[in-house]
Amino acid sequence: MRPVLGLAILLAMTNMAAAGDYYGTSPLGPYGWAGPYVGAAAGYEWGWVSNNPTQPAGPAGGIEGGYNWQSGSFVYGGEADLDVSTANATIAPLEFSNPWFGTVRGRGGFTLGNILIFGTAGLVYGELRADSAGLSESHANVGWVAGAGVEVGFTPHWSAKGEWLYFDQASSNFSVSGINNGLTANLLRFGVNYRF
Repeated sequence: MRPVLGLAILLAMTNMAAAGDYYGTSPLGPYGWAGPYVGAAAGYEWGWVSNNPTQPAGPAGGIEGGYNWQSGSFVYGGEADLDVSTANATIAPLEFSNPWFGTVRGRGGFTLGNILIFGTAGLVYGELRADSAGLSESHANVGWVAGAGVEVGFTPHWSAKGEWLYFDQASSNFSVSGINNGLTANLLRFGVNYRF
């Protein structure tokens, strides 16, 4: 249900931004997406721990940066981010949490004037932590991530975006649980970027 809600929000953002002209002219004039950018984003993460019924969830946010190339209405490039997360869940005696994660992704999409609709995929890395009866154990793993989003330019340098990501971090053997555990999660977030 939550991924559907996130997709509905992204589509609503697209429709509002495109209401002026379906064919993509922008009130800002010709809009360029090429070049480096930095920004920040925050949202909500919810997921599942493999081989365990816990479902960690909580706010997450961080910093990001990337570079775009543009050829006509096609925009492509790369983006990396680093985030902290409060996502956690407890089913006695175990508590699982995801204190931090980051991604390195390719990104590509099409523009309608100052609106960019994109897909993204790449690598995720991060920590899965387990606590039980005063014992704590952490593993950092690498996995895959994919998603989609909408970015809207509201000045020549500033843009706002909304995106949904799904990631799957590999499993590790946890001594405190006595079994392999990994994390799969959804992330719905909103942010702003500044292009140089």
